[in-house]
Amino acid sequence: VSVHLAPHRERHPEVEVEVRVEPGDAAGQLVDASRDADLVVVARRRRRLTIGHHLGSVAHAVLLHSACPVAVVPDSD
Repeated sequence: VSVHLAPHRERHPEVEVEVRVEPGDAAGQLVDASRDADLVVVARRRRRLTIGHHLGSVAHAVLLHSACPVAVVPDSD
């Protein structure tokens, strides 16, 4: 995780980032964390679908239930 965040942390040192790895449901963990957060960022994987734009289940659940703003960004892979 730190390897993926390093370039962004170097470009934006003023942004506080908390990295936590916890067992359990990813969507539930992010929704719980949103209660104390200013922003939740979730990645959207690029799916090769022929019709429409689709979010994964985690991003969708966080958008519906988050207690703070959510940014959905494309996965860098």
